[in-house]
Amino acid sequence: MKDRILLKTNVMVCLVIVIGFFLTAVLSYRSNFSAALENIEQVSDLTSEGIYYQMTNILSKPVNVSLTMANDSLLKTLLFEEPQQLDNAAYTDTIAQYLQAYQSKYGYDSVFLVSAATSRYYNFSGLDRVLERGDPENVWYYDGLLPSQAEFAMNVDNDEVAQADNAITLFVNCKIKDDDGALMGVVGVGVRIDQLQSILRSYRDDFGVTAYFVNDNGTIELSTEHTGYEQVSLFDVDGGTDDARREILNWKTDGSPLNFWDLDSAGQRRNYVVTRYLPEIGWHLVVERDTQALVAKLNRQLSLTVVVILAIVGIILVIITRVIRNFNLRIVTLTKTYEQQRKTMFEKATEQLFEDIYELDVTHNCPANQATEAYFESLGAPSGTPFDEALAIIAKKQIKPEFQEGYLKTFSPQNVQKAFQSGKDSLHYDLMIAEKGQDYYWMRITAQLILSEGDGSLHMLVYRQNIDAQKRHEQQMQELARTDEMTGLLNKATIQRRVMELLQENPKQKYAYYIFDIDHFKDANDRFGHAFGDTVIRQFAEIIRSNFRKSDVIGRIGGDEFAAFLPVADTSWVAQKASALSVALDREIEEGSARWHMSASIGVAIAPGDGMDFDTLYQRADAALYETKKRGRGSFTLYSDLSGAGEAGQSSQLTSEEPFTPAGNREGENPNGNRQKEEMN
Repeated sequence: MKDRILLKTNVMVCLVIVIGFFLTAVLSYRSNFSAALENIEQVSDLTSEGIYYQMTNILSKPVNVSLTMANDSLLKTLLFEEPQQLDNAAYTDTIAQYLQAYQSKYGYDSVFLVSAATSRYYNFSGLDRVLERGDPENVWYYDGLLPSQAEFAMNVDNDEVAQADNAITLFVNCKIKDDDGALMGVVGVGVRIDQLQSILRSYRDDFGVTAYFVNDNGTIELSTEHTGYEQVSLFDVDGGTDDARREILNWKTDGSPLNFWDLDSAGQRRNYVVTRYLPEIGWHLVVERDTQALVAKLNRQLSLTVVVILAIVGIILVIITRVIRNFNLRIVTLTKTYEQQRKTMFEKATEQLFEDIYELDVTHNCPANQATEAYFESLGAPSGTPFDEALAIIAKKQIKPEFQEGYLKTFSPQNVQKAFQSGKDSLHYDLMIAEKGQDYYWMRITAQLILSEGDGSLHMLVYRQNIDAQKRHEQQMQELARTDEMTGLLNKATIQRRVMELLQENPKQKYAYYIFDIDHFKDANDRFGHAFGDTVIRQFAEIIRSNFRKSDVIGRIGGDEFAAFLPVADTSWVAQKASALSVALDREIEEGSARWHMSASIGVAIAPGDGMDFDTLYQRADAALYETKKRGRGSFTLYSDLSGAGEAGQSSQLTSEEPFTPAGNREGENPNGNRQKEEMN
């Protein structure tokens, strides 16, 4: 009986111990696995951001250089003259010298020009070859770029130039068009792909992530191992699911990341993916971190733990206390080791991205360590100062006034605790800051919210990242996208958008839409050259700018055409304004020995009577402008004063089927494709 009771007791003790040990092992495994996945997400997100901004900065420069060459009037002139200079060695040398100048200035491996008329391929050494349709090496030109509606494209190919040794190169190809929009040729630069691959390899070696640049078809244009020359699909390489393919290729939010776990067929996390879209080049950045190595390591740890548990159970009846103590000690040691490894990996991943990292105890309103307290002291907060007071001192000393309130509100202890209770684990705030009397620059404050395992208090890890270059680049790009480069006025697209917005916001308001055309502008270009013509354009723009309010919508819509859109009181005021503008624009233009009399023809349409959308107002103002030119120029016409205005409006619409596109400063450019108007110029 006693043996049976002892046996039963031993069995019960063994079951309790075995169940307890196995539950502990499973919970430890899950905790370590979750922590490891969180680390993968943090490192991948930060690394993706670093790759995005570094590669965007590198790739935007050749695009801008190529676009500059494509719009160079000198290059257009050379292409226009090419049919008469085919056997002229001096002509070929001129083109070579032009391309060599850009190659020397920017250090690109390839700078080239293709003539659409002759298919001749030039580089900085001269005439390299003549492209032939049907040659596989020329598919990029005949089958890729020519049929496309895009103004420029990027492709990866081998460089066939004699000195290039067929090196795999990223080419930026920009179309060159004449004043009528006809294709004259293609110009561009090439960057050796191995230079870009070395950058991606450094991120792979340092942080364990694999980065890809893919096009909208999923083809890898650039990675550590592949290029677009090989035509390899990303989803053939990494085995990604259809869901992952749709997520990546459909994500086109400018600059913003999309992050998700790519699951396998069993629903297990396979790859952590961070993707961003680069609209300037039409590529997707995909950063992946594989979990297979992590799962294998944790599984080995779990298997080892099970073996140890089974061995311990055999002797547990004798040394239960000792076994439990040793096992607990083992668990604590493993946890501390992993936390230290995790901390080390995180610090390594972030040390190159952030300027300062410090830790705060939000619950107790104080710095969490001596390093943070010393950092606050260096900024003027005495030792022992509560965190919220130190925050105010830092804000007053370093942060630009308009950002101080937002900074204090975002990172105050009350707001941090409220954000954490609502489920947030991070806070972000972009601001302008100045240090040591220097000028203000952009800084991003990122705070990670975590609970301390020691006392359960809420801690905040704060990272300061310098984003000045990124912010200023974004502002510059926004300004360039909405203005005309020569005059600084709004471009056509921006004018159209603002007109539609104002009409929709206040449909009952009366507005006037003016179109200005410089009279006999071709004469100025022909007599004194296009540099003088550019001077006329700029002075004309300045006069228009000075005769309108800052709130009025004014801009350049074509080569020598300008527009203005503004609220008005009545038709008589519109006519008086047009008359005053005609007088203001009637003047002599002098530059050096050149002297030319400038005047302008004006056409006006008034909303809502003449139309309630941009296209209608433009067509009717253009019809009035045509009438002004027909009557002798240097004056103005209101569309409402035209005899048979309905018929004129209909005629203008019928002759405006071609797309409206801005042009250079040459008189022959006609945005509406109106043959009669061209003849009158």
